[in-house]
Amino acid sequence: MTGVFIMLKRILVALLLLLSSAAGLAETRDVQGFFDQNLGDFKAELETARKAGKNGILLMYELEDCPFCHRMRETILNQSEVQDYYRKHFLIFSVDINGDNPLVDFSGKETTEKKFAAEQRVRATPVFVFYALDGKPMTRYTGATKDVGEFMLLGRYAVEGGWKSMPFAKYKQQVVK
Repeated sequence: MTGVFIMLKRILVALLLLLSSAAGLAETRDVQGFFDQNLGDFKAELETARKAGKNGILLMYELEDCPFCHRMRETILNQSEVQDYYRKHFLIFSVDINGDNPLVDFSGKETTEKKFAAEQRVRATPVFVFYALDGKPMTRYTGATKDVGEFMLLGRYAVEGGWKSMPFAKYKQQVVK
Protein backbone atom coordinates (compact mmCIF):
# COMPACT_ATOMS: atom_id res chain seq x y z
CA MET A 1 0.00 0.00 0.00
CA THR A 2 2.87 2.39 0.79
CA GLY A 3 4.35 1.80 -2.70
CA VAL A 4 1.04 2.75 -4.35
CA PHE A 5 0.81 5.86 -2.17
CA ILE A 6 4.35 6.95 -3.10
CA MET A 7 3.64 6.37 -6.80
CA LEU A 8 0.38 8.38 -6.62
CA LYS A 9 2.22 11.15 -4.79
CA ARG A 10 4.90 11.26 -7.53
CA ILE A 11 2.23 11.36 -10.24
CA LEU A 12 0.43 14.17 -8.43
CA VAL A 13 3.66 16.17 -8.05
CA ALA A 14 4.48 15.63 -11.74
CA LEU A 15 0.99 16.81 -12.75
CA LEU A 16 1.27 19.89 -10.56
CA LEU A 17 4.66 20.74 -12.07
CA LEU A 18 3.28 20.26 -15.56
CA LEU A 19 0.25 22.46 -14.86
CA SER A 20 2.32 25.18 -13.23
CA SER A 21 4.76 25.28 -16.15
CA ALA A 22 1.88 25.36 -18.66
CA ALA A 23 0.33 28.25 -16.76
CA GLY A 24 3.62 30.10 -17.06
CA LEU A 25 3.66 29.88 -20.87
CA ALA A 26 1.97 33.27 -21.18
CA GLU A 27 4.86 35.69 -20.99
CA THR A 28 4.29 38.75 -18.87
CA ARG A 29 6.16 42.02 -19.10
CA ASP A 30 6.24 45.32 -17.27
CA VAL A 31 2.86 46.94 -17.91
CA GLN A 32 4.61 50.19 -18.84
CA GLY A 33 5.66 48.36 -22.01
CA PHE A 34 2.05 48.59 -23.14
CA PHE A 35 2.05 52.40 -23.17
CA ASP A 36 3.98 54.86 -25.29
CA GLN A 37 5.65 57.80 -23.60
CA ASN A 38 3.05 60.56 -23.41
CA LEU A 39 4.48 63.87 -24.52
CA GLY A 40 1.08 65.52 -24.06
CA ASP A 41 0.37 66.47 -27.68
CA PHE A 42 -2.24 64.16 -29.21
CA LYS A 43 -2.43 66.20 -32.42
CA ALA A 44 1.30 65.61 -33.01
CA GLU A 45 0.89 61.95 -32.02
CA LEU A 46 -1.67 61.53 -34.83
CA GLU A 47 1.04 62.51 -37.31
CA THR A 48 3.48 60.12 -35.63
CA ALA A 49 0.91 57.32 -35.88
CA ARG A 50 0.32 58.08 -39.60
CA LYS A 51 4.05 58.04 -40.36
CA ALA A 52 4.48 54.78 -38.44
CA GLY A 53 1.66 53.10 -40.38
CA LYS A 54 -0.54 52.64 -37.30
CA ASN A 55 -4.32 52.23 -37.39
CA GLY A 56 -4.79 54.99 -34.84
CA ILE A 57 -4.34 55.91 -31.21
CA LEU A 58 -5.70 54.06 -28.19
CA LEU A 59 -6.30 56.01 -25.00
CA MET A 60 -6.89 54.28 -21.68
CA TYR A 61 -8.73 56.66 -19.38
CA GLU A 62 -8.05 55.62 -15.80
CA LEU A 63 -7.82 56.57 -12.13
CA GLU A 64 -4.97 55.73 -9.79
CA ASP A 65 -7.18 53.94 -7.23
CA CYS A 66 -9.47 52.21 -9.74
CA PRO A 67 -9.57 48.45 -8.99
CA PHE A 68 -10.70 47.59 -12.53
CA CYS A 69 -7.85 49.64 -14.03
CA HIS A 70 -5.45 47.84 -11.71
CA ARG A 71 -6.83 44.44 -12.78
CA MET A 72 -6.42 45.35 -16.46
CA ARG A 73 -2.83 46.43 -15.85
CA GLU A 74 -1.89 43.38 -13.76
CA THR A 75 -3.61 40.61 -15.73
CA ILE A 76 -4.09 41.79 -19.33
CA LEU A 77 -2.00 44.79 -20.36
CA ASN A 78 1.17 43.12 -19.09
CA GLN A 79 0.81 40.11 -21.42
CA SER A 80 3.38 39.95 -24.23
CA GLU A 81 0.73 38.87 -26.76
CA VAL A 82 -1.39 41.92 -25.91
CA GLN A 83 1.54 44.34 -25.95
CA ASP A 84 2.88 43.04 -29.27
CA TYR A 85 -0.49 43.19 -31.04
CA TYR A 86 -1.62 46.55 -29.73
CA ARG A 87 1.74 48.28 -30.17
CA LYS A 88 1.88 47.00 -33.76
CA HIS A 89 -1.41 48.72 -34.59
CA PHE A 90 -1.71 51.71 -32.23
CA LEU A 91 0.11 54.37 -30.33
CA ILE A 92 -1.15 53.89 -26.77
CA PHE A 93 -1.42 56.45 -23.99
CA SER A 94 -2.88 56.64 -20.50
CA VAL A 95 -5.03 59.59 -19.42
CA ASP A 96 -5.70 60.23 -15.72
CA ILE A 97 -9.28 61.49 -15.60
CA ASN A 98 -8.44 63.54 -12.49
CA GLY A 99 -5.05 64.63 -13.81
CA ASP A 100 -3.93 68.24 -14.07
CA ASN A 101 -1.15 67.52 -16.59
CA PRO A 102 -1.39 69.83 -19.59
CA LEU A 103 -2.06 68.30 -23.00
CA VAL A 104 -2.99 69.23 -26.54
CA ASP A 105 -6.11 67.46 -27.79
CA PHE A 106 -6.57 65.96 -31.26
CA SER A 107 -7.76 69.30 -32.69
CA GLY A 108 -4.77 71.21 -31.31
CA LYS A 109 -6.55 72.82 -28.34
CA GLU A 110 -4.57 73.17 -25.10
CA THR A 111 -6.29 71.59 -22.10
CA THR A 112 -5.62 69.27 -19.15
CA GLU A 113 -6.14 65.53 -18.75
CA LYS A 114 -9.14 66.14 -16.49
CA LYS A 115 -10.85 68.59 -18.86
CA PHE A 116 -10.08 66.42 -21.90
CA ALA A 117 -11.57 63.33 -20.19
CA ALA A 118 -14.69 65.32 -19.27
CA GLU A 119 -15.02 66.55 -22.88
CA GLN A 120 -14.77 62.92 -24.01
CA ARG A 121 -17.61 62.11 -21.58
CA VAL A 122 -15.51 59.70 -19.53
CA ARG A 123 -17.26 59.15 -16.21
CA ALA A 124 -16.18 55.64 -15.22
CA THR A 125 -12.85 53.86 -15.49
CA PRO A 126 -11.24 52.22 -17.25
CA VAL A 127 -12.44 53.44 -20.62
CA PHE A 128 -10.61 52.44 -23.79
CA VAL A 129 -11.21 54.72 -26.77
CA PHE A 130 -9.74 53.93 -30.17
CA TYR A 131 -9.18 57.07 -32.26
CA ALA A 132 -8.77 56.99 -36.03
CA LEU A 133 -5.92 58.86 -37.70
CA ASP A 134 -8.21 61.88 -38.12
CA GLY A 135 -8.63 62.10 -34.33
CA LYS A 136 -12.25 60.95 -34.37
CA PRO A 137 -13.31 58.07 -32.10
CA MET A 138 -13.70 54.70 -33.81
CA THR A 139 -15.01 52.76 -30.85
CA ARG A 140 -15.17 52.87 -27.09
CA TYR A 141 -15.15 50.16 -24.44
CA THR A 142 -16.03 50.95 -20.84
CA GLY A 143 -14.83 48.70 -18.03
CA ALA A 144 -12.39 45.85 -17.73
CA THR A 145 -12.54 43.04 -20.25
CA LYS A 146 -13.16 39.60 -18.79
CA ASP A 147 -9.84 38.20 -20.03
CA VAL A 148 -6.96 38.50 -22.50
CA GLY A 149 -9.01 36.86 -25.25
CA GLU A 150 -11.76 39.46 -25.04
CA PHE A 151 -9.23 42.32 -25.04
CA MET A 152 -7.49 40.84 -28.07
CA LEU A 153 -10.88 40.56 -29.79
CA LEU A 154 -11.53 44.23 -29.00
CA GLY A 155 -8.27 45.11 -30.72
CA ARG A 156 -9.20 43.06 -33.78
CA TYR A 157 -12.62 44.76 -33.82
CA ALA A 158 -10.90 48.14 -34.10
CA VAL A 159 -8.16 47.05 -36.54
CA GLU A 160 -10.40 45.05 -38.87
CA GLY A 161 -13.13 47.72 -38.98
CA GLY A 162 -15.89 45.74 -37.28
CA TRP A 163 -16.84 48.97 -35.48
CA LYS A 164 -18.02 50.45 -38.79
CA SER A 165 -20.93 48.03 -39.15
CA MET A 166 -21.85 46.57 -35.76
CA PRO A 167 -21.50 46.97 -32.00
CA PHE A 168 -18.71 45.05 -30.27
CA ALA A 169 -21.18 42.67 -28.58
CA LYS A 170 -22.52 41.55 -31.96
CA TYR A 171 -19.00 41.27 -33.42
CA LYS A 172 -17.98 39.16 -30.45
CA GLN A 173 -20.97 36.83 -30.96
CA GLN A 174 -20.17 36.37 -34.65
CA VAL A 175 -16.48 35.70 -34.10
CA VAL A 176 -16.93 33.38 -31.12
CA LYS A 177 -19.43 31.13 -32.98
